Amino acid sequence: SGDPVERRGRLTLVLALATLVSAFGSSFQYGYNVAVINSPAEFMQQFYAATHLERHGRPMEDNLLTLLWSLSVSMYPLGGFFGSLMVAPLVNKLGRKGTLLFNNIFSIVPAVMMGVSEIAMSYEIIIAARFLVGICAGLSSNVVPMYLGELAPKNLRGALGIVPQLFITIGILCAQVLGIRHILGNSTGWTLMLGLTAIPAALELLVLPFFPESPRYMLIQRGDEKTAQKALQRLRGWDDVEEELSEMRLEDQSEKAEGRLSVLSLLSQRSLRWQLVSIVVMNMGQQLSGVNAIYYYANSIYASAGVKLDDIQYVTVGTGAVNVFMTIAAVFIVEASGRRLLLLCGFGICCAACVLLTVALSLQDSVAWMPYISITCVIVYVIGHAIGPSPIPYVVTTEMFRQSARPAAFMVAGSVHWLSNFTVGLVFPFMERGLGAYSFIVFCVVCLLTLVYIWLVVPETKNKTFLEICQMFASRNKVEIKLGDGELPLKERSAPATAL
Repeated sequence: SGDPVERRGRLTLVLALATLVSAFGSSFQYGYNVAVINSPAEFMQQFYAATHLERHGRPMEDNLLTLLWSLSVSMYPLGGFFGSLMVAPLVNKLGRKGTLLFNNIFSIVPAVMMGVSEIAMSYEIIIAARFLVGICAGLSSNVVPMYLGELAPKNLRGALGIVPQLFITIGILCAQVLGIRHILGNSTGWTLMLGLTAIPAALELLVLPFFPESPRYMLIQRGDEKTAQKALQRLRGWDDVEEELSEMRLEDQSEKAEGRLSVLSLLSQRSLRWQLVSIVVMNMGQQLSGVNAIYYYANSIYASAGVKLDDIQYVTVGTGAVNVFMTIAAVFIVEASGRRLLLLCGFGICCAACVLLTVALSLQDSVAWMPYISITCVIVYVIGHAIGPSPIPYVVTTEMFRQSARPAAFMVAGSVHWLSNFTVGLVFPFMERGLGAYSFIVFCVVCLLTLVYIWLVVPETKNKTFLEICQMFASRNKVEIKLGDGELPLKERSAPATAL
């Protein structure tokens, strides 16, 4: 092609709307359901106790209540784990868009269940519904980044890849705002609050069918070049999409040479070894660095910091707002500064914040102004997590794998993510009792180890095609990447290799 200037993909209306609809319909729900159970906790526990009393004629023991409450909270990440296991079969069978539409069953059904739980006088319904809505979250947390990463041109892939994370934080913030006592966080409003998750699902069911399926899926997995071309033309806003189509064909050939991948073959393949280790480390780092514990613990940190009990809910909303704001910042920074830098800075900030928080919490009683340091640490930690560890692993998981390996990779990443999430939710209350302020040292160590790993292994993937990224890893994996029969050279080979 005598066209030396590579056209930069632009954010067309179709691409922007597809991003917003899928992120609001799926990712928003994930964030909303993470936080929704936090503020009405005491009213829900009262309902559990009252139900038990009505059934058995004697009050519920504290241990049973604690157990049922832990189940209500942790059924959600457990469902998320099962949702992740369903990713690969569903996205290969139904497509990316099809999976997002199908997924809304797992949102509308539990929303109705939670809505009627009080009338039905049954807390089992709530626990079952939390499991189902967890499946919904597990699927959407993996499929939305995959769908958007495949729709986006490579210069917008990072920015659009963070949008799901942005909507997760907006969902958390919405749940925190609605949970304020005189809105819905009270004894009459909590069932409605739990049921509201059906609204984004219904909206997505109505609107998403009008948007294109992932062109990479249509071409590489369905072999349907006509539809892929039409979809690309709609997404890019111009007719000449030959360059992108030929890049996809190249990837298609290269994969035919290597064959399709299941999770087992993914684990055993030399050419993907370091990519796989990297996404496992990043997802474990993201969850085990204690971000959920911080959210979980925020109220008690604020309480011990002398914030009045009635004001805690507003401070929590403030923390949620900071999170949203920093994630918006990350959307704009990620294409300029790259993925690697954001990950390193983010984990570094979290590590420092955890150390300071431990010091502040242990000096809490002896120094009068220490509580304010604790609050600052929590906010700094949230900022650090929002710019790197929260959003970037999804972006990088999309980028490090090629089409055939991607669903299996997301399945591995998602399972690790949700299992780690589940572990933190289950173990943290006991850690807090046993270690007190020092439990954050554990998180600090996790951040540090993840940081060292990223520093040593993870390359910068900004603005590279999927095949180039594979080649960056090829030398570390000690393999050659096969390109199929014609051995089509990558056009970047001729360029001087300064970019690496």
